[in-house]
Amino acid sequence: MPSVLSPPPTILSQPIQFLKGIGERRAEVLAKYGVRTVHDLFFYVPRRYLDRTSIVTIAQLRQTYFRPSNQPQEESADVQKDYTVVGDVRSFRVMGMGRKSRFVLILGDETGTLQCVWFGGVNYWKAKFQIGETLAVSGQPTAFGGVLQFVHPDVDRIAERQSEDEKDEVQIDWSQTLNTGGLVPLYPSGKELERVGLDSGGFRRLIGNALRKSLENVAESLPGFILKKHSLLPLRDALGNVHFPKTDSDLNESLRRLKYDELFYFQIKLALKRQRVKTDTNGIAFNVQSKLARRLVDSLPFKLTQAQIRVLREITADMESAKPMNRLLQGDVGSGKTIVALLSMLVAVENGYQAVFMAPTESLAEQHFKTLALLLKGIDVNVRLLVGGQRSKLRRDVLDDVQRGSAQIVVGTHAVFEKQVEFANLGYVVIDEQHRFGVMQRQSLRKKGKNPDVLVMTATPIPRTLSLTLYGDLDVSVINELPGGRKPIKTVLRYEEEKDAVFRFVREEIKKGRQVYFVYPLVEESEKIDLKAAVVHFESLQNQVFPELKLGLIHGRLSSEEKDSVMQQFKNREIDILVATTVIEVGIDVPNASIMVIENAERFGLSQLHQLRGRVGRGSEQSYCILLSKKWLAVRANKLTGDSTKWHEALDEQRVAERRLATMVQTNDGFKIAEIDLQLRGPGDFFGTRQSGVPEFKVADIVADTQLLEEARQDAFEIVERDPHLQLPEHRIVIDHLRALYHDALALGKVG
Repeated sequence: MPSVLSPPPTILSQPIQFLKGIGERRAEVLAKYGVRTVHDLFFYVPRRYLDRTSIVTIAQLRQTYFRPSNQPQEESADVQKDYTVVGDVRSFRVMGMGRKSRFVLILGDETGTLQCVWFGGVNYWKAKFQIGETLAVSGQPTAFGGVLQFVHPDVDRIAERQSEDEKDEVQIDWSQTLNTGGLVPLYPSGKELERVGLDSGGFRRLIGNALRKSLENVAESLPGFILKKHSLLPLRDALGNVHFPKTDSDLNESLRRLKYDELFYFQIKLALKRQRVKTDTNGIAFNVQSKLARRLVDSLPFKLTQAQIRVLREITADMESAKPMNRLLQGDVGSGKTIVALLSMLVAVENGYQAVFMAPTESLAEQHFKTLALLLKGIDVNVRLLVGGQRSKLRRDVLDDVQRGSAQIVVGTHAVFEKQVEFANLGYVVIDEQHRFGVMQRQSLRKKGKNPDVLVMTATPIPRTLSLTLYGDLDVSVINELPGGRKPIKTVLRYEEEKDAVFRFVREEIKKGRQVYFVYPLVEESEKIDLKAAVVHFESLQNQVFPELKLGLIHGRLSSEEKDSVMQQFKNREIDILVATTVIEVGIDVPNASIMVIENAERFGLSQLHQLRGRVGRGSEQSYCILLSKKWLAVRANKLTGDSTKWHEALDEQRVAERRLATMVQTNDGFKIAEIDLQLRGPGDFFGTRQSGVPEFKVADIVADTQLLEEARQDAFEIVERDPHLQLPEHRIVIDHLRALYHDALALGKVG
C-alpha cells in the first residue's frame, strides 16, 4: 500500500489557521469543538436554517396577532407556529428591581418595532447585545398593554461585529441574502465560541469567505462511478449548497452527499483494517480437537444449546486458520456466552498457549474468576486473577505465574495492559463488554502475544447500525437462544399507589420457596434527588414490611468479602429478599430468584433495566420483573414556576421515561430493546457513557441514516475486496483522500 506518512497537500487537509480570520485564539477554541482543519470547518454544518418564507415583518406579525376586533387570534391547542422577525437593535434597558427585574430589547425594521423580553439574568442579556446589530428573533408573539412582544425568544445574529482576526476580510452583505431568498444558515455555537466572535453570524461570515476563496481548490473525494451510482452531487456543489442553499432540494441533496462521504470513508477504514488482518497478518493455527473442552462439556449439568454449538463452530473455524481471529460474540443476558468463551480458551490452553479473559471492572473480573474456577473444578487448568487492587505479595506471585506460563488462563481488568505484565506465550484474548476498552488498549494487549486470536463479547445487544460502525471490521456471531427449560420473564409496570399489592405478591411467591431482588438507584438518601435509597429502604422493608422474612443488603460500597458473604447467603437460600443497587446488574446467577422489583424504574436506562431483568428467569419457574414508578413523573415540574425551559425539559424527560418503561413491558427481545435505546439516547450514550470507541460524525446520523450507511458500507467493502491496496487508477482518488485526511486512523489499521 502507498505510504501514509507523507499525505499529499490538499486544501481540505490544511490547518484551520490557513484561512484568514482564524487567529491563535479562535483556532484554540475551534479545536475544542473538533474543528482543526479546513475539512472540519466545511463539514461544520448548520444546525438549522431560517426559511425566508417564515420571516415576517413586524407589521405583518402585528396583523397576524391582532384581529380587527383587537382580540388575540385563536390558535390550535396542538399546533403553535413560531414566527421569525429580522431587525436591528434600537435600544434596550433593565426594568424592575431585584427578582422582578426584566431585560427589554426594542427590535425594529422598516415597518415598526417589537419588544423582546427576558426575565432573570439581566446582566447576562445586557452584555449580550449591541445597539445597531442585526438579529433574527423567533418565538410566539404575545401582547402586554397593547404592546407586541416576544418573551424569551430564540435569537440568532445575522450581521455581527468583527473580531481582531477578521479586520482585513472582505465582508458579505447578509441582508442582501435575506432579501433575495434562500435559506439562512444558523450554526451551533457556545459561550467560548461567542467570546471569539463565532456565534451563528460569525460562522456565516467566516465560512462564507472561506468558501468564496477556497471552494474552487477543493478536490473531489469520491470516484466518478460512485457519484453516478448514487446520483451524488460533486463535493464542491455539496459544500457550497449545504452552507448557503437556495432551496430545500439543494439542501437535502447536499446533506445526502456529505453524509455519504463521511460514512464511506469510515467504512473504507474498517474494510482496510479487516483486510489487513485477514491477508497481511500471520496468526496462530490451533489444533481445535481439545480433550480439555470435551471434559468440561461432559461435566456440565446442562446441555449446550444449538446456538452455542453453532457459535463454537464459527469460533473454532477461525482458530484453525493461520490468520488472527477478530470475532464479536453477541448474546442476550443469560444466553451462555461465558461457557462458550471458556471452551474456546481451553482449545488455546491445550495447544500450549495462555489465554486472557478481560473484564471492565474489578468486581466483574472477580465474578468471572470465580465462575471459571467453579466450572473448571476437577480439570487441571491454572486460572489466576490479576486486578489493580491486589496485595503486593499476591500480585507479584500472579505476575511470576504469568511470566513463567504456569498461569494458563488469566482473568483481569485494565491491570493486564500494564508494562510489567509479561506473558510467556499469549495466544488467545477474550474481551468482555469490549466497548469499555479503547482501541489503543486493545492494541497494547495484542502486542503482548504473537497476534493472538481475539474474541470480543457483549451482553448489550447492539443494533445493526451501531454494529456496522463500532464493530464493522469484526466477524459477528450471535447466540440467539436461551438455555432450555426457561420461561419468558413477565414484566409489568406498577405505580406507587399499588405498592401494597406488590408486597402481597412478593410474600406469596416467597411462601412458594422463591427469592426476590429489590433494586434501588442510590445507596443512601440524597437531599437533591428524591429517589429510593437501598440503605434506608432496606431498614424499612425489614422492620415494617417483611419483619418475618430474612433480608440482605448489597451495594458497591461494601468490601469484596462483604459482598461475597451476602451473595453466598442468597445463593444458599438463607436470604429471602436481597436489597441491592445496580451492583447486581451483571454476573449474578441465582436460579431460585424469580422476582425482580425495580423501584424508581423511570430513573434507569433501558439497557440497564434489561440487564437487571436478566438476573431472574434463570431457573425453570415462572419469573417476574416489576417496574415501580411514579404515576406522574413530571409532577415535580409544577414547582418550576416561571421557567418554561425547565418545564419542557421535565416533560421531555417524562416522555422518554414512559417509552422506556413501555418497551420493557412489551418485549424481552434484547435487540429490539437496543434499537429503541439507540433511538432514545443516540450512539454516543448508548453504552451509558461516552467513550472514544463510538464514532462521532459531523453530518451523518447512524440512527437516522441507516440506508445510506448500508450503501456506503457495501461500496467500501466491495472496493477493498477487489483492490486491497487501492492501487487501481479508478481508486487513486480514494487513497489520496485517505492519505490526506485520515492518515492517523490508517496507522491503526492492524488494531483488532
